[in-house]
Amino acid sequence: MSTFPNDNSFGENPYQAPQPNIQYHQAPSDGDATGGLIPYKNAPALIAYYLGLFSMFPCIGLFLGIPAFILGIMGLRKRAANPSVKGSVHAWIGIVMGGIFTVVWGIAWVLFIIGAIASAQR
Repeated sequence: MSTFPNDNSFGENPYQAPQPNIQYHQAPSDGDATGGLIPYKNAPALIAYYLGLFSMFPCIGLFLGIPAFILGIMGLRKRAANPSVKGSVHAWIGIVMGGIFTVVWGIAWVLFIIGAIASAQR
């Protein structure tokens, strides 16, 4: 005579304990954890951010500020077209810094050229 029940509610092996039915909550897979911090899906905004930062350097700032401004606008348009794509802050930083340093270095270049012409005429 067997000491185990006939219905075998433990599975195939009566000596094995039943496995718990654990279901873990998984967040929707819109991307990894860096999606909001580093907007890798919005390349124009990310490039505008770095160009805006590097536009602070003299001599190259004018040449980096203009593309930062343009790419920042493109990044904002991409964000508006697809809200799941992050990067609006990066785009705005590119627009603001690119615009400011384009004006600053543009004025500096104009003053440098005026100064060079004035000193050559003496």
